[in-house]
Amino acid sequence: MTLQHRSHRWIGRVVEDTATGRTGVLRAIAPDTDDSRPVAWLAPVGGGLEWTTAPGALANPAPITADTHPDTAC
Repeated sequence: MTLQHRSHRWIGRVVEDTATGRTGVLRAIAPDTDDSRPVAWLAPVGGGLEWTTAPGALANPAPITADTHPDTAC
């Protein structure tokens, strides 16, 4: 079985969910168990309960830094 995760350049970055006004870390783009359409999975900064939103509701990604992406040269 595949999880059907999709790549996204903002995974691992703090983003805004414009549908709710919340910010969180983009963890994955993958289908929800209730629907085969992909959704964005976000988690609060510092941990907590994940939530989902439409990928089109993502905005304002935090800049890439050595702390957020250690494999990326700044």
